[in-house]
Amino acid sequence: MSVYNQPRKRVIQFIILGMVLLIITRLFFLQVVEKKYSKLADANAVLRKVVYPSRGIIYDRKGRSILSNDAMYDLMVTPINVKNIDTLGLCRILEIDKEEFRKRITTAIIKNGSRRISVFASLLPPETFGKLQESMYKFQPGFELVQRQIRSYPFSAAAAILGYIGEVSPQMLQKPAYSTYNQGDYLGMTGLERTYESVLMGQRGIQYLVKDNLNRPQGPYEKGEFDTAAIAGKNLRLALDVDLQVLGEHLMRNKIGSIVAIDPRTGGILTMVSAPTFDPNLLTGSYRARNFSRLFTDTTKPLFNRAIQAGYPPGSSMKPLTALIALDEGVITPSFGFPCGGAYTYCGRAIACTHHNPGHAANLRLAIANSCNAYFVHLYRMEVDAPKWGGVKKGHQKWHDYISSFGLGHRLGVDIPGESPGKAIDTAGMNKLYRGQWNSCSELYVGMGQGQVVATPMQMANAMCIIANRGYYYLPHFVQSIDNDDTELLKKYKDKHTVASVSDTSYRSVIYGMEDVVEKGTGVSARIEGEIVCGKTGTAENNAIVNGKLTKLKNHSVFVAFAPRDNPKIAIAVIVENAGFGSTYAAPIASLIMEKYLHDTISVKRKPQMKTLLEYNTLDPVVREKSKLDSLNGASAKMTSDQILKLYFRD
Repeated sequence: MSVYNQPRKRVIQFIILGMVLLIITRLFFLQVVEKKYSKLADANAVLRKVVYPSRGIIYDRKGRSILSNDAMYDLMVTPINVKNIDTLGLCRILEIDKEEFRKRITTAIIKNGSRRISVFASLLPPETFGKLQESMYKFQPGFELVQRQIRSYPFSAAAAILGYIGEVSPQMLQKPAYSTYNQGDYLGMTGLERTYESVLMGQRGIQYLVKDNLNRPQGPYEKGEFDTAAIAGKNLRLALDVDLQVLGEHLMRNKIGSIVAIDPRTGGILTMVSAPTFDPNLLTGSYRARNFSRLFTDTTKPLFNRAIQAGYPPGSSMKPLTALIALDEGVITPSFGFPCGGAYTYCGRAIACTHHNPGHAANLRLAIANSCNAYFVHLYRMEVDAPKWGGVKKGHQKWHDYISSFGLGHRLGVDIPGESPGKAIDTAGMNKLYRGQWNSCSELYVGMGQGQVVATPMQMANAMCIIANRGYYYLPHFVQSIDNDDTELLKKYKDKHTVASVSDTSYRSVIYGMEDVVEKGTGVSARIEGEIVCGKTGTAENNAIVNGKLTKLKNHSVFVAFAPRDNPKIAIAVIVENAGFGSTYAAPIASLIMEKYLHDTISVKRKPQMKTLLEYNTLDPVVREKSKLDSLNGASAKMTSDQILKLYFRD
């Protein structure tokens, strides 16, 4: 062998020697210095028990817990360890037969394998748990009881907002996003439970217990030296006012639609009602799966969150936005008037207006107060045909850019999943719809909130925040803060979004016109004693395909508003489907919500009006007959209007 290879040989020898010494040192540490692993390996009579943490609580804006934790137990099984147990005794306690027992064991093996723990019987009723606890030594090894935190809802409200928790599925466990979960774990499936899962879930702990010869736990092993404490989840503090939420759900009973109210100063959502709704307690406990199936198939679609997922033509509630675009573009001033004689006839077809008296659209304020259709479709045409854009296609795209900045046609980013973007057609969409051959007359209806524009109730409420704030908004959100957390989750909800450089003078024309709607126009039913309310009624057209034909159905009632006029504290949008004019039902519902928030009470003078709203039913008779929602909701659905009124008025 050449002498030149000797240094390389020694280097290799030293490397091998170093690795051997490292392994020996580590083994010495584990077996002599650190006793934990050797002790646990030698202790055949030690039971390793997972301790699930307390899930974070959710509080409303006044610090009231709107959900809490209750303890229930799952019976877990590790199939490979099921040997020589009292099978008949277990079947008797669970009220199942041997065939069902074998089926559940087989299902556990198919889903998770024979060596992994699986749920055998979930969320045991108290009486079943009591019987099992007394006899668990007969079913070990193989079976064990694991405590679960389940949710309870003292106010029986806000189901669509809070969401629910469920067991992680095998399909989820295969995804990297769920790598920290184990089979049998629970996690947020919808609503705030899902969005804030990472902070609500907490951290699991481990407890080691000594077993006797009958496999019964006798106490902590080595005085708990090797235990790991569970860390509770963090609490959420919401902008939501649970009193408003309960009131809104009462007012929307037997109706289809939505209420969204936002604090324009922060973007915090004060209430979000999707009707029909359901008691969130239905999706907790041992009957969750059965109840979910019934809710999913119900004809009224209670699991569909209409506040963020349903799209409606905004109707006249969009006219203030059309005005702001025209003002910002400089195509009009607040004094601009239009000679409407009862219809708009400039595009070869008549678009009717509810007013025909001379001067009802003599300026912007009057046009808003009288909701002149002709005025606002003409404004749209002026906006897109403005010479400075160099053609209608560029002009319409500029209109779309404005609408997008107002929060329409795209998702706002609220902190619950499932939000719909709505619709606001852009130039590319117009080219596709009309094959490139179109002008400002083709879709002039968008100026009055009809045609190729659709908005969610939350988007409408957010648009009111922009007007209330005179040009800016914060992204709508529920969570104001997270206890003991400096997470980046909430950062985007603190950013101020400024839109359109409209002057205060121009905003004043729009705002005072909306004030006139409530004081002496179609929105008088929204008046609040001692407050200046600015609002806009709307009647959204409702067309549907019936038996293969486009059929005109009863219109939706729409009302948007904010109050008070100066230093606004609440902005709101209310949709009541198939209820006709906005002034009939949507406006008084919005008014009651605003009054309750601003005054913390409702004037006794409004008791008859509230009674009428509580008793009004807009559900289609066929849909109502097929729905099982009332029987599911139980006592709350059976409350009479007089019983509800007693919650708000003293006799």
